[in-house]
Amino acid sequence: MAPNEKLPNSPGAASRRSFVKGLGAAGVALPALAMLPRRGFAEDLAAGYANAAIDWKQFAGQTITLAGAIHPWSNAITPLLWDFTKLTGISVITDFRLETTYLGALAVQLNRGDNTPDVFMFTTYGQGISGGWLEPLNAYYSDKSLSDPGWYDENDILKTARAFPLWRNGERYAVPITSEAVTLFINGEALAARHLPVPQTFEELLVTANAIKTDEMSGIAMRAQAGGNSSVPAMSFLFSYGGAMISDNKAAFASPEAIAAIEMYGQLLRQAGPRGVSGYEWYHVLDDFLQRRTAIAIDSSNFATDISNPAKSHVTDKAVFAAFPHVAGRTSVPFMSHWQACINSKSRNKRAAFLFLLWATSKPTSMRTAAAGLATTRVSAWSSEGFKKAFGAQAAEAALTNLQNADVERAKAILFHSHSRPILDAFMIGVNEVVSGAKPAKIAMTNAAEKANAVIRG
Repeated sequence: MAPNEKLPNSPGAASRRSFVKGLGAAGVALPALAMLPRRGFAEDLAAGYANAAIDWKQFAGQTITLAGAIHPWSNAITPLLWDFTKLTGISVITDFRLETTYLGALAVQLNRGDNTPDVFMFTTYGQGISGGWLEPLNAYYSDKSLSDPGWYDENDILKTARAFPLWRNGERYAVPITSEAVTLFINGEALAARHLPVPQTFEELLVTANAIKTDEMSGIAMRAQAGGNSSVPAMSFLFSYGGAMISDNKAAFASPEAIAAIEMYGQLLRQAGPRGVSGYEWYHVLDDFLQRRTAIAIDSSNFATDISNPAKSHVTDKAVFAAFPHVAGRTSVPFMSHWQACINSKSRNKRAAFLFLLWATSKPTSMRTAAAGLATTRVSAWSSEGFKKAFGAQAAEAALTNLQNADVERAKAILFHSHSRPILDAFMIGVNEVVSGAKPAKIAMTNAAEKANAVIRG
């Protein structure tokens, strides 16, 4: 987004032409489904499932347990679960918890070999594969009694989402369920009051955050809690400065690039961040932005669903959504991710679980979750009017720009590492020390990398 980009609700804030062009750059052509005249929505949905060469009732009477974080995906899929039960005869029991609580409890359940949950949202892919927790899925995709490739149409899936679950041997152990990239959010009213453009570089971001902070509103809010779950924005800084989290199976966040990135991260939050920012997780950042307690936030593009909802947000008509900042002379490299859903390798209902995943990520279901503001993995859903209305057209375009700029392999190198959680924990302990001013970036990140490498060496 250029410095003179128009604010939301102004003419030309986001054009359909540029948005559709971006979808093509994400790896697929816009499907005819998105461009042809539509019949009634309910009629399309019913026909959408009926057109699959799948016996939807083959597991009628079974019950599966679905576990996950309280998240836009769980919020969007929950109201549709009864429709899945009507279609298939499979009952679904849900267990959704706060993200940190959920991820901690899930690892314990899977490590002790519990046969539930059957399906679960998952992030630490490498740990799950090395631990034998995840069911391999390629054979399920190839099973003609379970899957209809023509109907499911993987060409409609974003390029990053198609690449994301592939393990080094080509096996898939997960199904991507959302698409997100770290994005810049700005209160346009606060920006306009100082007659400032949208910052593009990190140096401009630092100047802007300091210029627009007030006694009632911090200049910028980002995650800084000393735990791996808070690592997403800081990794975006590291990648954009030219660094990597993992290189040659070693923690690489003591590199000069990483140290410079985290020094800037700490400087921003020390100078312009809110009180108590060293304890901030994503929900603190989001709440501050929604309640106008911070002028700038950097976090997941999925924040747009709440920001665009006037029932939750005080900045719905003021928010600016923009590309992640960059180092002068470089392209930005925001962290990207696809939350994934996996099948428990100990589940007693694996085939019913796979049928659920197929349904949940199909075109017709994705069109419905997208209308609730979910950033799915489907091009047809991203291009739908329902999604752009719920998510916000400018927010969708910014998210897509950040997805295109992201480096899938750099993200996978850390997310899919078998020791990803302790590596991320060590990284964020170092970042937290820099943000709090306890240690300079060079010392904090060198110590953090040494701790991570000790874990990797075993």
